[in-house]
Amino acid sequence: MTASAPSPAPDRATLRVEQALQLLAQSGHPPLPGAPGSVAWLQGLIDALCDLSSRDALTGLANRRSFEAALGREIDRVARSGEPALLLLLDIDHFKRVNDSHGHPVGDLVIQAVAEVLRDTVRPMDLPARIGGEEFAIILPNCAPAFGETVAERVRLKVESQIVKIGPAQTLGVTVSVGGAYAPQWVRSTAGLWKERADLQLYRAKAEGRNRTCLEPTPVSLVSPEEKGLLFGTSNFGEFE
Repeated sequence: MTASAPSPAPDRATLRVEQALQLLAQSGHPPLPGAPGSVAWLQGLIDALCDLSSRDALTGLANRRSFEAALGREIDRVARSGEPALLLLLDIDHFKRVNDSHGHPVGDLVIQAVAEVLRDTVRPMDLPARIGGEEFAIILPNCAPAFGETVAERVRLKVESQIVKIGPAQTLGVTVSVGGAYAPQWVRSTAGLWKERADLQLYRAKAEGRNRTCLEPTPVSLVSPEEKGLLFGTSNFGEFE
């Protein structure tokens, strides 16, 4: 039986890629590699769109979707390897006051300034993300408990030192509150439970006066009832009690 010839590659009109190219142009993406319609060009288009869909449009940081996927991967890795991992949640202090007093364009400048600090302060392996209006997060793999407080404070102090220019002769200071928690080592948990623990510490930082860092007092938290259920719910350990 004679093999049929491969179908010709569809052209740009068939694929309707013009809208995708417009999105990339608006985002400032550099030209795609290869000749238009070539395999290298199409692969570059796919890669660029994947990257664009994982980025926050205002700051260029990872967006919430990308953050949640990375958080799930990291807590699974910690459960298998036992290596420490720290999650920091950050919230811009009195952000509503900024928008109410100066308008949303100035609020955007403040958000971008904080994002720039996060991008410049973390390691290449870390993942800073914007997960809400004025909410940010950083996933720090292989961050030893001895350094957690130092890392969180370095980020907070760097933000505090920023002066945001909002007009020809007007500037604005900005601070953040930071909450952090370590993923439980060697324990099967969930990204949601990890985030809840960090969120509790962020709430504590806000309640204690803002512009401060609060981390869980111990790197390995007490195992919650939910985590016990995850660990033992599908096992046969109960047969030996």
